Amino acid sequence: MTLMDQTQPTAEVTTRNPVDGSIVATYPIAGPAEVAAAVARARAGSAWWSGLGFDGRRAYLLAWKSAIARRADELAGIIAAETGKPHGDAVLEVMLTLGHLDWAAKNAKGVLRRRKVKAGLVNYNQHASVGYEPYGVVGVIGPWNYPFYTPMGSISYALAAGNAVVFKPSELTPGPAVWIAERWAEAVGHDVLTVATGDRATGAALVAADVDKVAFTGSTATAKKVMAAAAERLVPIVAECGGSDALLVAADADLDAAASFIVFGAMGNAGQTCAGVERVYVVESVRDALVAKVKEAAERLRTSGADAQYGPMTLPGQEEVVRRHVEDALRTGTAAVGGLDSIQGRTIAPIVITDVDERSDAVQEETFGPLVVINPVASLDEAVRRANGTQYGLTAAVFTRDKAAAARAAAALRVGAVSINSVLGFAGVAALPFGGVKASGFGRIHGADGLREFSVVKSIARQTRKAMLDLLTMDRTEKDLHTATRMIPMLHGRAKAPRG
Repeated sequence: MTLMDQTQPTAEVTTRNPVDGSIVATYPIAGPAEVAAAVARARAGSAWWSGLGFDGRRAYLLAWKSAIARRADELAGIIAAETGKPHGDAVLEVMLTLGHLDWAAKNAKGVLRRRKVKAGLVNYNQHASVGYEPYGVVGVIGPWNYPFYTPMGSISYALAAGNAVVFKPSELTPGPAVWIAERWAEAVGHDVLTVATGDRATGAALVAADVDKVAFTGSTATAKKVMAAAAERLVPIVAECGGSDALLVAADADLDAAASFIVFGAMGNAGQTCAGVERVYVVESVRDALVAKVKEAAERLRTSGADAQYGPMTLPGQEEVVRRHVEDALRTGTAAVGGLDSIQGRTIAPIVITDVDERSDAVQEETFGPLVVINPVASLDEAVRRANGTQYGLTAAVFTRDKAAAARAAAALRVGAVSINSVLGFAGVAALPFGGVKASGFGRIHGADGLREFSVVKSIARQTRKAMLDLLTMDRTEKDLHTATRMIPMLHGRAKAPRG
């Protein structure tokens, strides 16, 4: 079954504020014909865009960034209305995103421009160089939890690399996508960034359209379907999927800092963060002290009213996933904060459960809600083993004052990014690539690797003079073959295997 078979398109999609159910806006659902037309416009625009070169694209991207920044509060309002998150969280999302756009615009030339590489002694007569060229048109399918920050991790770097982009946002949060496309039209005025609003069928149509690469953010299950559909045309994809991210606390850790970051990482954005904190492994000797600090901080959180620190579940029905995970965790664990009574419709108060079986859904699956599990371990090494014990491998965090121990743990964790003595420390560092391993996906956004992710590498070797040995001919001489035979052990036969 293809993705197109899963959802029948309707005429339009209406977004509602998860806080009160009020209508935010209505958007058209693009069908296959509309998506194909958007890709065709992007294809035409890509020739102009790639032809500008790095300096020309940088100027336009910075102008676009400025257009967004001048009305950042307006954008934050749209994000907050469609996701239900507090306005302040939306402002933070805009700020972090613009930092990445700025970095991509200013660093694309240094990362991707053609550069000389050493040809080697035997190939002294070759001038060798490597450079990076745009794919053409990149299809970006974005999520709803961070509807600006996350898809812009692909959009910014794809544009800076010289590609045109067709962006299909989540049907829950199309507003930010439409808004930034309007700012693009004002600042640039060419069909280089286009938006196709709609449902799952719209996303399926984008994957099936004439795009050259797909950047997808969403669940692992959906990523597999996107990958299968893209494989029909051998279109590469970058997939940012889910996680059950772990935070490790050593006996010497700053427990106040650890507790604060645990609550932020687990409860921020109502726990709807793929790189947040879902599991905590703490060394037994400081377990009670840490749980007490987390309990005190979590119980202070406000989840309703004008000063709410996080909002309701953005995705309708997600509260049932949280309920199932809490029920399963409580079969073996103990609630330190909240419990099943914390789930009041789509608004869920903080839930902290301790001593949970490692086989439970709350440990092995992605909850995507304000639930965190805290389990004791004998050592930091055991914490690493347990952290690696799920199908996911997106991010992790380590809290310890011992730099060497932190480095060993970070090296042993099978994840794409690690924070030491913080949570999400990498998210604001534009030079750091982001992405996962295992079921958390593959490929990278952000940083130099993010620029290369949306580029096709091209190697060029230019012969500058006649070769010393004329071997690239059907008329090789016995003398050249004899010389080559003698050179092989001289060049490559001197190394010996180390003892032991």
